[in-house]
Amino acid sequence: MNKSLNRRNFIKLTGATAVGAVLPGCADEFLQSAKSPAEKPNFIIIFCDDLGYGDLGCFGSKKHRTPNIDRMADEGMRFTSFYVTSGVCTPSRSSLMTGCYPRRVNMHESGRQEWVLFPVAKKGLNPNEITIAEVLKTRGYATACIGKWHLGDQPEFLPTRQGFDYYYGIPYSNDMGTKQRKINPPLPLLQNEKVIEAPADQNTLTKRYTEQVIKFITANKNKPFFVYLPHTMPHNPVHSSEKFRGKSANDGYGDCVEEIDFSTGRILETLKKLNIDDRTLVVFTSDNGAAKRWGGSNLPLSGFKGSTAEGGMREPAVMRWPGKIPAGTTCTELASTLDLMPTLAQLAGTKAPTDRIIDGKNIWPLMADRKNAKSPHQAFYYYKTDQLQAVRSGKWKLHLPFKLKKRNQEKDAPNAPLRLYDLEADIAEKNNIADLYPDVVERLLALAEKARRDLGDVDRKGTGQRPAGWVVTPKPLLFSSN
Repeated sequence: MNKSLNRRNFIKLTGATAVGAVLPGCADEFLQSAKSPAEKPNFIIIFCDDLGYGDLGCFGSKKHRTPNIDRMADEGMRFTSFYVTSGVCTPSRSSLMTGCYPRRVNMHESGRQEWVLFPVAKKGLNPNEITIAEVLKTRGYATACIGKWHLGDQPEFLPTRQGFDYYYGIPYSNDMGTKQRKINPPLPLLQNEKVIEAPADQNTLTKRYTEQVIKFITANKNKPFFVYLPHTMPHNPVHSSEKFRGKSANDGYGDCVEEIDFSTGRILETLKKLNIDDRTLVVFTSDNGAAKRWGGSNLPLSGFKGSTAEGGMREPAVMRWPGKIPAGTTCTELASTLDLMPTLAQLAGTKAPTDRIIDGKNIWPLMADRKNAKSPHQAFYYYKTDQLQAVRSGKWKLHLPFKLKKRNQEKDAPNAPLRLYDLEADIAEKNNIADLYPDVVERLLALAEKARRDLGDVDRKGTGQRPAGWVVTPKPLLFSSN
């Protein structure tokens, strides 16, 4: 099914209407009354790379100065149980874009027994998947992806083929240049589908991303827009511009975190200057936890990037929308990047695709701090590539036994005993209380089996999986002066 047919089917199957039309059942009354495109809410998602749970001042950092993000939290809501679906880049990003677990869309590994996609990959996010950008385009949104993509570097898989009007950034991680593997091309910086710099000057990436975002916002101030800003930093090797280099209390890692904070402040200030602050939802979070080395902190959580411990997949999250999200609030309910697509769709006056399984849920009641609002998720699943390793339901998290040990697995060995934690009382996962709550263990094991049937596990396919995209002969992205 080609992409244009997919879009038409999406409109038909979801009941999305023409631009400017008003849908019943929107997330709030103010949305139902919107009559012009300019009255639809704008959306900005700022998505860091390898930022730890404890790396922001509003989440407890004593090393990093993050006054802009801290002010964003004061003016909005902190989510303290906000999850991504993987401890590494590619699978995590696929979930934000599609509202689906990585195994659902077969983006849980590279196809070459690697965790993430590498340069000149045959695999990418299937163009038949419907992204958050495509959902919003049915409502007349201008869309831009500015930053690190990492869902396929072939033209068929680039943001410009996945619902984004404009793309500026690098197609994969910043360590994937020629120094990593000789077969890799020089790290490319793309504008739309053209390499405009190789290797990319990483010292100025955060600065240039910010300038591109401000330019796009300014150009589209009179129409609804969606900006996806997946920062390259603080993924290793860390870089920052001259204004921030050597200025933090945490070496290069802290320098680039503080520059990301400055970037966030510039974006928020732009919204105010353009008088669109009160109709713009801004979400700030990260793609996975901080790595074991390089200076990041996941405290008070256990574990690091790549693991299914809380530190690998629970992320700092701040959401701000003046007048809509109550200021100075905290949500402790479980939510996820899975939920961004259906939630933003609802706020835009449409809904997520109905012709396929979408794992995310509408979390607007949580964001709006509605009375007695609870997490819409009965269960949340922690996969490491193709292996289900843990399940959470409510306050309970159960680490599962498994026969095959995956690379870099924290703490666990094959056939490790069941471990049950009460995450409300034991956020650091220190006290195994499986023996005290056999009924809880039994219930979570049943939920795990449900996931295995649907999404699969290391020893089986799931009935609800869909194929990734593939190309036969991938080609490197290279700079050309022509």
